[in-house]
Amino acid sequence: MTGISRDILMAVAASREIRDGETAFIGTGLPMVAAYLAKATHAPTVSLVFESGIIDPAPIELASGVGDYKLVYGSTKVAGTFYALSLLQQGKVDIGFLGTAEIDAFGNLNSTVIGDYRKPKVRLPGSGGANDIASMAKRFVIIARADRKRFVEKLNYLTTPGFLDGPGAREAAGLPGAGPVKVITDLGILGFDPHTKRMRLEETFPGIKAEDVQDAIGFRLEAYSRAKPAIPPTSVQIELLTRKIDPTGMYIKDFQV
Repeated sequence: MTGISRDILMAVAASREIRDGETAFIGTGLPMVAAYLAKATHAPTVSLVFESGIIDPAPIELASGVGDYKLVYGSTKVAGTFYALSLLQQGKVDIGFLGTAEIDAFGNLNSTVIGDYRKPKVRLPGSGGANDIASMAKRFVIIARADRKRFVEKLNYLTTPGFLDGPGAREAAGLPGAGPVKVITDLGILGFDPHTKRMRLEETFPGIKAEDVQDAIGFRLEAYSRAKPAIPPTSVQIELLTRKIDPTGMYIKDFQV
């Protein structure tokens, strides 16, 4: 496994969360390359939806964002943001992918502000479609590098709901989606305890110990000592990511394991 970047490990782990025949709501960055990888391997009939309203594209070059015109090539439909979000509201999106500035133990996200809302230390981009995805997709996956400033006991601001304050809270709030199922980091893969809804460590990447992951997280992880090694990427997956999907390294960077 020496020499395989952490971005590859994260992209492969994210791609495995996509199932064939599903509708997946995709964003910029690693979710984009992960989705293309899934479509090129185990999920050829997945339908990809981008917030810009571009549906199931087959671009020649990797797009720099969801509004990049490169993304239009080969698409089955270009319908605008309202249409894309309406698919969420109709319950037609199986899985969505989100990034975040902060995340807590229940998978709640902050992408709005650090510090006081009216006099912030940092003003962040805000929700965009993140709240819609987290609330109404059948499930969602978070991709975030492990860092104590990102994985926090208490959010500065709640932008996007995970399991809110624990078991039953999503249902009480009237949220139809099942909530977060995985948090994919550069150190390993986290999930959620089905009873407490708190985050737990499930798999570690090569060369990473469970204690390394816990040390990089600002709250206690459930059952971190029982984590198992993650399934390594195959040579086919690595070849597709580095030679076909992202040959220029737009999103797959050289973070070595």
